[in-house]
Amino acid sequence: MNAQTPGTTPVLPTEDLGRTGERRALLVVDVQPTFCEGGELPVPGGEAVALAVAQYLHEHRDRYSLLVTTQDWHVDPGDHFAGPQGPDYVDTWPPHGLAGTPGAELHPALSHLNADPQVVQVRKGHHSAAYSGFEGIDPQGRPLEEVLASHRIEAVDVVGLASGHCVAATALDAADRGLRTRVLARLTAGVTPESEARAFGKLREAGVEIRSRDEQNGN
Repeated sequence: MNAQTPGTTPVLPTEDLGRTGERRALLVVDVQPTFCEGGELPVPGGEAVALAVAQYLHEHRDRYSLLVTTQDWHVDPGDHFAGPQGPDYVDTWPPHGLAGTPGAELHPALSHLNADPQVVQVRKGHHSAAYSGFEGIDPQGRPLEEVLASHRIEAVDVVGLASGHCVAATALDAADRGLRTRVLARLTAGVTPESEARAFGKLREAGVEIRSRDEQNGN
């Protein structure tokens, strides 16, 4: 990993910035205990994704100009949480990602990022569903779009949970903002295979590159 001055954003060698030399960010979406096995809204394979993302960061973090994590951080998201009739798992869900609870923190495999000054933490969904990371804000109150612009980011890789929901929404919003966008599928997991397939189809139509789970290293 390249030597870095604390408190600064690393500037990577040109050969590490991708085939066109763009400044690329890694967006780690909602890798939280609430979405892993044993959590309030578990995604099958969520725990394995958390560990795989941690390993990927260990091996490849220096390829990125910026690392961003997003977290569901619900206070009162209205009808995003199901009422007495129960969740439909389409528009309404069991309570999850409750602000200030252990389930809403970063997964323990990524907890070291909390103290890393070069990681931007974005929290979303205080009073809304907020599937996309672009609906969240950093500790200074800046939306994700502003954070990326301030670091002159031109491209993003998106990983995390769940592939057919918050990962897809974040990737779609990134592409809509003119960022060259890839989803590293082996570092994601979906609520169902069907929801993931539908979402990935829409992403491809929007020009998002889906890196297959069979592609080595997801790169």
